[in-house]
Amino acid sequence: MIRLLYLAVAVCLACKFLFGRWPWDYLRPPSTRSQALFRARKLLAVRSDASRAEVLDAHKRLITVVHPDKGGSNSQVHEANAARDLLLDELPDGN
Repeated sequence: MIRLLYLAVAVCLACKFLFGRWPWDYLRPPSTRSQALFRARKLLAVRSDASRAEVLDAHKRLITVVHPDKGGSNSQVHEANAARDLLLDELPDGN
């Protein structure tokens, strides 16, 4: 029984040392902000390392499709604007 406890502690420490996170951190769901960023990237169809210009171009393309004059709705435009703003806020100042 003691050996099993030592093994569990060793595995936990190895996980923390190798991956930078404790094993129980992998059991928690992702944070709300990371989920929002994922949805924003998916909506605008940009990579996680997209530049400011790429985000703005993707937003412009999406707005041309979901604009109310083109058959979209105001809520879709607001969602696209919120996704753009969220992704632009995440960019470092250099981009």
